[in-house]
Amino acid sequence: MKRHELTDEQWALVEPYVPLSTARTGRPARDRRTLLNGIFWILCTGAPWRDLPERFGPWQTVYDHFRKWRKSGVFARIIEALQIKLDQQGLIDWELWCVDGANVRAARAAAGADKKVSSDTRMNQKTTLWAAAEAGLEPSSTWLLTARELR
Repeated sequence: MKRHELTDEQWALVEPYVPLSTARTGRPARDRRTLLNGIFWILCTGAPWRDLPERFGPWQTVYDHFRKWRKSGVFARIIEALQIKLDQQGLIDWELWCVDGANVRAARAAAGADKKVSSDTRMNQKTTLWAAAEAGLEPSSTWLLTARELR
């Protein structure tokens, strides 16, 4: 078994939740375990889909299954089933359980790139005091809108 691939025990746990292929093509369907291992390889390494090793099959096929399974809720069902199993065994402390899917994109300048501002873009756009009144706020409000945002 290679890195980032499911063991036989792990595959036995998730296999019932990974759908069988219903395609009616002339070629046999790809092995679901290999597809799932390819998806896990991408998710664990952070590599682009095009860099997926050939042992997992064409990257387009693995990506298509990832997209389809994500949209149909396959991964959510797997997580839910594993949570139920672990909870029954008393292995989950629900006070600590959380999944953080947040990310923050850094500006180009954070990596050392120059700030690119076109000549027709002003750095400090004028804020209009009447925007606060239009929004139903007091004139002394610090929440000022630009004329562009009101359009």
